[in-house]
Amino acid sequence: MTDFDIGVIGGGPAGSTMASYLAKAGLSCALFESELFPRPHVGESLIPATTPVLEEIGALEKVDSAGFPRKYGAAWTSAAAAQIPTMGFELSHGFRAADVMFNERDQSGVKQDYTYHVDRGAFDLLLLQHAESLGAKVFSGVRVTRVDVTRPAPEIVFAMGRREQTVRVKMVVDASGRSTLLGRQLKLKVADQVFNQYAIHTWFEGLDRSALAVGDKQQDYIFIHFLPITDTWVWQIPITSTVTSVGVVTQKKHFTDAKQQWEKFFWECMESRPELAAALKDSKRVRPFKPEGDYSYSMKQICGDRWLMVGDSARFVDPIFSSGVSVAMNSSRIASHDIVAAAEHGDFTKPSFSAYETKLRRAVNNWYEFIAIYYRLNILFTAFVADPRYRGDVLRMLQGDVYDGGEPVALTKMRAITRQVEQDPDHLWHPHLGTLRAFSQSAMF
Repeated sequence: MTDFDIGVIGGGPAGSTMASYLAKAGLSCALFESELFPRPHVGESLIPATTPVLEEIGALEKVDSAGFPRKYGAAWTSAAAAQIPTMGFELSHGFRAADVMFNERDQSGVKQDYTYHVDRGAFDLLLLQHAESLGAKVFSGVRVTRVDVTRPAPEIVFAMGRREQTVRVKMVVDASGRSTLLGRQLKLKVADQVFNQYAIHTWFEGLDRSALAVGDKQQDYIFIHFLPITDTWVWQIPITSTVTSVGVVTQKKHFTDAKQQWEKFFWECMESRPELAAALKDSKRVRPFKPEGDYSYSMKQICGDRWLMVGDSARFVDPIFSSGVSVAMNSSRIASHDIVAAAEHGDFTKPSFSAYETKLRRAVNNWYEFIAIYYRLNILFTAFVADPRYRGDVLRMLQGDVYDGGEPVALTKMRAITRQVEQDPDHLWHPHLGTLRAFSQSAMF
């Protein structure tokens, strides 16, 4: 006997997307969210791979009419010296800048040439309410304390006031995000051995977004500003017409050395790019500084008998290419197909989710290596963005179009060049290698 077909833990984009797909398929679904929405959350920029998901669950029109700033492209800036050898690549702005527009490449299921910058408080609430409107039963402000997936009907235990309550389901989906409820309970969580990045972020009112832009069209892009500090970068994301999210991502050792003096550390980082620091100081900070730790990790397994993980519960990788929400929503999209099929056959054992596991592992491993190579030799990314032979392939990855097909050709070539530079101390790019190693067994998700 069960109370619901599926129990979903977590009401962020992964959980609400999963609940929407399941409810549309006619399955009874209970979603448990520990917080009361809206709640502030980092990760405010989407990529085009979220668009087909929003359309499939019927939420795209709601998102499009919610007033979120439209995101047509992305740009990267660097403090790199202009005299870096170009190695034959033709670079319009040298190694100091690169940019892409999403409409340069057609993407299956995407009919618009933009995605969105979003206030995650408003965006996550919209998706959660949409799942509820489709028939999912949402329990807000209810914290799940433990899950028993060893029973024929898994039990989800949560507190209601001073009493514990139990709901029995046919299957559990962990969408608890970086709290990784099942990963911790089943002792499956593994710290990433390559990425040990942490972040400090806030919002600014009135920031001049053109300060580091190349041309007026870039002002409302997402910007990634690399700093002349080892493996450290800054995001710049429009939240409204006047409010901009700014965060610095750095290695754990720098974060630890700051000794919780977040404001001082933030400004010291910004001062390494004087034009950025000046623009920020001319604006007004409207949120407290907030640190984000434990940035990258993996799981020994992401599914089992009567359970699976989606989104950040399954894997989290450094967010430099804004992949977080896309991976969350697409992992739920892919997994929902397996869950619906499992319900039809009455078989919720692990083999029923093999298609999901295979596809997600392949996609996230491609993301992982792409990001790792960027850190290891970020001037190579700039060169490939400018090269017409590879630009389309790089754009494919930046769009989040990584769930079908084999490894992108550009990624294969980038790996080969990076190895060549690593192995040749006399290579003209060798002095520009970052400290993070691009190729590691920890890339295996």
